[in-house]
Amino acid sequence: MYNATESFAEFNKVNVANATKIAAMSIENAEKLFRLNLNAAKIALAQGVESAQAAASVKDVQELLALRAKYTESGVQTALSYSRTLYDLTSEAQAEYSSIAEEAWASYTKGVAAIVDKASKSAPAGSDAAVNAFKSTFAASTAAFDQFQKASKQVINLADASVRAAAANASMATTKSGRKSA
Repeated sequence: MYNATESFAEFNKVNVANATKIAAMSIENAEKLFRLNLNAAKIALAQGVESAQAAASVKDVQELLALRAKYTESGVQTALSYSRTLYDLTSEAQAEYSSIAEEAWASYTKGVAAIVDKASKSAPAGSDAAVNAFKSTFAASTAAFDQFQKASKQVINLADASVRAAAANASMATTKSGRKSA
């Protein structure tokens, strides 16, 4: 005789393990974000002090304009670096969460398939049509989820390529404008 309680208990163990992984990853990612922001604040303070000291020692307008161009380019480069690092952190976190979701889905589908097989073997006579309908519905939903997952990965890859290209273009534009004003 098939015992569904054991299967559900196993699902619960897996869900608790996944929740624990997600909680640990969330804390780790929050720490990374905190360190990034703290470092950005330190850099901003240091650059502010440096630019204030440099501005205080300016002797003419040309020197002030050159100083302004230098610190503008430096500020843009710092902002781009911060944005790139933030994007990398979020992309890495998204990949980690997606990996856990994919593992959980694979485990879930495997577990449900095993439950359905065991239940169908102990099902009363004449219930073949209902069991086959459930199996068909489950297979269709699994295939739909797999297609959705593939499409999501393609969108993420396209967005990633677009963001990286935009960051590279912004970096090149900043470098070119810095050279022109120098």
